[in-house]
Amino acid sequence: MNQHSTSEKLPKTARGHKTREKLLRAGEAEFGERGFHAVAISDITRSAGVALGTFYVYFESKEEIFRALVAHMSRTVRSWVAERVADAPDRLTAEREGIKAYLEFVREHTGLYRIISEAQFVANDAFMEHYTVFAKAYQEALAAAAGRGEIRDGDFEVWAWAIMGMDVFLGMRFSEWDDGSKPGSVADDVADLLAYGLSRQTRKK
Repeated sequence: MNQHSTSEKLPKTARGHKTREKLLRAGEAEFGERGFHAVAISDITRSAGVALGTFYVYFESKEEIFRALVAHMSRTVRSWVAERVADAPDRLTAEREGIKAYLEFVREHTGLYRIISEAQFVANDAFMEHYTVFAKAYQEALAAAAGRGEIRDGDFEVWAWAIMGMDVFLGMRFSEWDDGSKPGSVADDVADLLAYGLSRQTRKK
């Protein structure tokens, strides 16, 4: 993974945190709608309702706030999903609730796909970290579920990446491209696939 040193300035006060959050929300709206290269720092500050000089209290460049935004959105989607699966009685139920939650998140954060896609070229290390951190947590959750006897044993790293890949395209098709579908219904169909697979035959020992 590529390394990137950042001089991002984290705030020390509640007011500073609030201002930084405003800048990140504005960055999400601007980058999500128009893309990294079309957006200027002044667009972000105008959208956030802060002075141009305020931007440099928290970030040194457009690339830096973009990197911070990728990390912020990555943490936000993980927290969003984790909160909604926390009370699931077993892993298969958690999978269903997690898919539903992810589809709902995409609908509320319409710029997610554009931002993460552009991160591959603008901030590749942040792009890779977004997925690898998610995958590691997913792998650990699957292994824990197997330890509790909720799912069978397998290569949990491969399974984590496979399910994540499926979720990415489900979010693209049924949330970003089509906000009229029902997340719960989509989640039901995918949960059925995860629980029973494609084969009509019993799995061989």
